Amino acid sequence: MPRTTVPLVIVAIAFSITNAFHCQHHPSIPRHEHRQLPLKRNSINHRSHQLHAKPKKKTSSGAGFGVSSSPTNTAQKRTRSVSGYTGSGTKVLAAAANNFDRLVKLHGKDAITDVYVRSPSNDASTFWFVGKVIRHLPDVNTDSNNDAEDDDDELDGTIYPTVSESILSQKRLILEYAKNQLRPQNLSGKYSTGLELWTAPGNSEMDVVQNKVSLTKIVGSTSDLREGFSVKDVGYNPEIYVGEEKEKGGLRVVRDEEGHPVKPPFDI
Repeated sequence: MPRTTVPLVIVAIAFSITNAFHCQHHPSIPRHEHRQLPLKRNSINHRSHQLHAKPKKKTSSGAGFGVSSSPTNTAQKRTRSVSGYTGSGTKVLAAAANNFDRLVKLHGKDAITDVYVRSPSNDASTFWFVGKVIRHLPDVNTDSNNDAEDDDDELDGTIYPTVSESILSQKRLILEYAKNQLRPQNLSGKYSTGLELWTAPGNSEMDVVQNKVSLTKIVGSTSDLREGFSVKDVGYNPEIYVGEEKEKGGLRVVRDEEGHPVKPPFDI
């Protein structure tokens, strides 16, 4: 994934999924290899954890995705705002990716949620994998008496994010990236109306492909973000297409209107 303002080195992670899933609906599409971004990048409603923590004192402002916008301090703290689109590699995407790397080091896969996008106006049965979000989780092993030397372990806000908040707070960034950079053929232009975000458990691509996992629709808006939530406590790792995937597309699955598989589960 080329980035014009923030160099991001793409590291290919071997997560191969065979052609079998494409035979269900897209037999001509090659197998998918999930690629995560590198660890250093410059610069459904689920039950919420009603735990509170001491917020960080230091703050920083984010940049827009394309044309910079000027949100209020509160909005800037709670969402990753985008205004226009000029390509990948912008500060807001890099900030989301950096946060993903930071939080996955702290919490591992338990904090990850896979994200899919559906365009009902393009193909209501096709759900495109567009990346992963992550959220800060309570660390039951944290010693409250430890010196707070490592700010990476601390919440920026005062509450731990829910899965829904980790997506709603980054909704515009995810959708802009998906429709403009990842799969404009199926998600942009006339197909961008009514785009939907759906989730699956973290790192469950293989199970989703094998029809063993249903998808869950995310509903709501940024107005549903709770007081005390901070977008710095969540991150986004975008899916990346390489080679033929840029033309033919990458991982997508078939589901019904409720997100359930339309065919029986199978093994590869």
